[in-house]
Amino acid sequence: MSQHKSLQGSSGIVVKRNVLKRFERVEVLKKRGQWNEGDRVLGLRKTKPDV
Repeated sequence: MSQHKSLQGSSGIVVKRNVLKRFERVEVLKKRGQWNEGDRVLGLRKTKPDV
């Protein structure tokens, strides 16, 4: 099923998402040093994507 032309975004513009998937949140927390290997993956703290 195809998408109507008015609903498609222009192919050149990529918008930064403001909602991260769980594995992306873990990566951000690892960079910040707030998550260690073996910590629970459920109930992660809120994170904002790096700009």
